Amino acid sequence: MANEKNSEYGEIASLLLQSGMVTEKQVKHAERIRAKLATPTPLLNVLKELGDVSDEMVRKVLLDTRLTIRIGELLVELGHLSEDDLNAAFNIQKEREQDQRLGEILIKYNFIDEKVFNRVLSLQLGFPLVDINLSLVDKVLVGRVPMKTLVEHQFLPIKNGAGTATLVAFADPLNKKSVETAQKYLGGQISPAISEKKALNDTIKLLANLMAGKTINVDGKTVVGIVNSLIITAIKENCSDIHIEPMADRVQIRFREDGVLRHYKDLPRDILPPLTSRLKIMCDADIAERRRHQGGRILFEYDEGKVDIRVSFYVTVHGEKIVCRLLKQKRELLDIHTIGMAPKMLARFLEDAVYPPSGVLLVTGPTGSGKTSTVYSCINHIKNPQISIITAEEPVEYVIDGIAQCSIDPSINLTFEETLRHIVRQDPDVIVIGEIRDSGSAEMAMQSALTGHKVLSTFHTEDSIGGLIRLLNMDIAPFLISSTVVSVLAQRLLRKVCDSCAKETKITPGQLQRLGLSPADVQGARFRKGRGCTDCKQTGYKGRVGVFELLVLNELVRSAILDQKTSYEIRQISVEHSGLVTLLEDGLVKAAAGITSIEEILRCLPKLSKPRPLMELRRLCGE
Repeated sequence: MANEKNSEYGEIASLLLQSGMVTEKQVKHAERIRAKLATPTPLLNVLKELGDVSDEMVRKVLLDTRLTIRIGELLVELGHLSEDDLNAAFNIQKEREQDQRLGEILIKYNFIDEKVFNRVLSLQLGFPLVDINLSLVDKVLVGRVPMKTLVEHQFLPIKNGAGTATLVAFADPLNKKSVETAQKYLGGQISPAISEKKALNDTIKLLANLMAGKTINVDGKTVVGIVNSLIITAIKENCSDIHIEPMADRVQIRFREDGVLRHYKDLPRDILPPLTSRLKIMCDADIAERRRHQGGRILFEYDEGKVDIRVSFYVTVHGEKIVCRLLKQKRELLDIHTIGMAPKMLARFLEDAVYPPSGVLLVTGPTGSGKTSTVYSCINHIKNPQISIITAEEPVEYVIDGIAQCSIDPSINLTFEETLRHIVRQDPDVIVIGEIRDSGSAEMAMQSALTGHKVLSTFHTEDSIGGLIRLLNMDIAPFLISSTVVSVLAQRLLRKVCDSCAKETKITPGQLQRLGLSPADVQGARFRKGRGCTDCKQTGYKGRVGVFELLVLNELVRSAILDQKTSYEIRQISVEHSGLVTLLEDGLVKAAAGITSIEEILRCLPKLSKPRPLMELRRLCGE
């Protein structure tokens, strides 16, 4: 009977059932759901999706039973590998790689990510996972082992508590020769742990250089090489920022990719002073000043082009934290039809905001929300030999042929205010102001629009109505705002669900409650979620999509500004009489189409009012 259930449910699901962690009713319910799915799905995954089983329960049942399950079968049952991929790996092992274990083949031929494999191997063997770095290594114990041996057998001793086994991190804990070698040199009992191969090798190299009294390096690189490697890696991985963060025992490196920070690697604490000095030299900052915050700029050249890097040094208790913002000099201009705006919204944006020959068009949002890209897509769309376009920016992020672009430099008194005074004497048709920062630049933009110019600029506010309210708070006269501003476009960038590992999912009751919606309100939605794969670095997301809120000022909105009504009142008028679709509503439409996820819209978008039903939103957006 037990064997029949093993074949019917899978080994782990059967163990969970036998241990009483799940009931027969739960398993049969999951089995019925699995039978209706379009793609074959392991029963264990269905139980997890239903919330009946957690990773901790799986770990406990495997450790309690100590039942030997082959790693390939375990990967398949946990949903990390398909039967076809497992069989393909076996064939490769049989025909070409007879001396390699299955795990090595799965990783080598990209059937599975090394981190995922190690996580499952940890479940199977009961060995802990260790995110190895220099601070964890026991310097006394490692001195007992020749460096050549550490490199050859890929292990590092972690700790040796009194009366306990020595914890040793292995790249391959199943390699008997490596385990025996560790026991030989370290003596006594050892307790194996699992570490990522590259991280282990990097730490061994760092250790070798430290013990030899050489300059600290990574992958054979000096400090100069480390800095260059960080920048080039960040460029190749399409990252916008590099964070170099000093900790008590290490230097943490993080990259911002698709708007979210992710850990890249850790460097030894000793690297911070030379690393900081190198970056200060590159950006002409004061190398001797370590008590004050500083900033600078690097024009970094590499094989494929140039990158403008803005560097900020911030003094902390552990040393100077460094953030490098990368701005590619040759960035591709987005076609305005591909920025992600819904069809009806785009048509209205072009007709009522972009094409009119005068008035102010504001694009608002937080830093990194794609405001500049949208402004430049507008410029690129309207530029032609019959009009004169001139810009004032800090810095110039896109270079466009046929327009006059000026880079602001406050160090020589080339400020926004000074530049704007000269711009109007250049006989422009369209003026682009990189950012409205204060009442002076705001009033100048309004006055330029009053004299018949088209003005485009960016603004830091949460939503479109917030843009109008902030202008009022800058003491700009209400009549000036109502008579010059033609449109305010608020936007965000949300991560897109990775198509390589996407699966359909249902919105949860908790998510509906947070949105203020009922199940009927999202009828017809096809929500998706990424499971995580090598393509998306296990995040479930790849790339970003724009979410927009377009406010076109009609007579009712203009009257509300003149009457200085509250933001709530202006929003209600805009929604009811100006066709405003909020950021949250546009995000909901995109999530319902499977482009982004419900989790992403809840994480990034403000809920300033209850969204309308999906059917109505699709009609308004023209989806």
